[in-house]
Amino acid sequence: MNYQKAMEYIQNLTKFGFNFGLGRITELLRRFDDPHQKLRVIHVGGTNGKGSTTAMIYSILSHSGYRVGTYTSPHLHSYTERYCINGQQIPEQTYADLITELKPHLEDMVSDGFEHPTEFEVGTALGFIYFYREKVDFLVLEVGLGGSIDSTNVVLPELAVITNVAMDHMDYLGNTLGEIAGVKAGIIKKAVPLVTAAAGEALEVILNRCQELGSPATVVGRDIRWQGISHGLEGQCLDICGIRGEYRNLFLPLRGSHQQVNAATAVAAVEVLANSKAVRPDLSIKQGIAGTVWPARLETVGERPVVIIDAAHNFDGAVSLRKAIEEYFPDKNLYLVLGMLGDKERSKVVSELAPGASGIVVTKPNSPRAGDWELLADEARKYAGRVEMVENIPGAVRAGIAMAGPEDLVVITGSFYMVAEARELFVKG
Repeated sequence: MNYQKAMEYIQNLTKFGFNFGLGRITELLRRFDDPHQKLRVIHVGGTNGKGSTTAMIYSILSHSGYRVGTYTSPHLHSYTERYCINGQQIPEQTYADLITELKPHLEDMVSDGFEHPTEFEVGTALGFIYFYREKVDFLVLEVGLGGSIDSTNVVLPELAVITNVAMDHMDYLGNTLGEIAGVKAGIIKKAVPLVTAAAGEALEVILNRCQELGSPATVVGRDIRWQGISHGLEGQCLDICGIRGEYRNLFLPLRGSHQQVNAATAVAAVEVLANSKAVRPDLSIKQGIAGTVWPARLETVGERPVVIIDAAHNFDGAVSLRKAIEEYFPDKNLYLVLGMLGDKERSKVVSELAPGASGIVVTKPNSPRAGDWELLADEARKYAGRVEMVENIPGAVRAGIAMAGPEDLVVITGSFYMVAEARELFVKG
């Protein structure tokens, strides 16, 4: 089949919804001789920052001369973004050929009495097959949702990373930090080292799990420290005191102080790999951090007014976004374009971002999980006098920009799905 037909096929698999468990993907991969077991994997989980941390680990390893695959989700504009090797997306026809190859195995599974694998399970299996055949040196593998029963958790990695733990996806992961941490700690494997920047109750759960499994833990903030030096619209500079050395005046092209801890986590990860002799000791850390690319994170997409896009899809993300707005744009009038999924803590996010906003446009994310999206406007009216509802995302973006003057700031944020569609307007002109 061609790429368009392959996309129609994979999108049709969304009808199987969320169906957690490892049985289906394990069986599917068995039919391809278990390619995931032949890959050297860095498995990255956590509530926030796992995508940025994945991008930084990839950048350091690729700048150090390794052939590195990355599997991330969701994507912004094209499904092929999920599968990259040294920054190059999987070719569309290669993706289509793999879907064509997978299809009869999926049908055979159903004939043999198995449940049909979900869209994410098929996509994850496709990734393992692709990266194995392409002979990557490492695969930096981002967890999809949670950890313990996420489809990616069929691997035995070289290293596990848990960036942090916060309240998100409570319908699936639990209602306390301890419960959520327990699910995310499911990616920790026996005797496999872990790097984490978690804190408090979540860190305690994670460290207990490491102790049970005999897995050495490196804690960011305890074993590796960082210090911000300066920041500007082009990025920021920081020092990192690692477990193998000190790295001075690193330039990080991503904005926001929260990216500093992600950078420290990425450095800790590659240092642990070096300690275990999984990688060479002469890693290009400075060049790798400076070469990091991760769009839709405090990304400027327009001028006069300044337009920023940020995928702050939960409360902790909103806290980081609010802090960054105050750090980078303290004197600008703020206008928000906001759209969030129904299963998020929408009132808490609005209470963090809306106070002080001169105007807010509420829109509907392009997702079945959008729910009663209009209720977000009721929350916004508690904090801002000017609130509009525009269901169409392009129209909402235009309304937000029209509200603002040339010296003001427009921030487009919320659901990844909404942010992706909004960004496409600027990327494609």
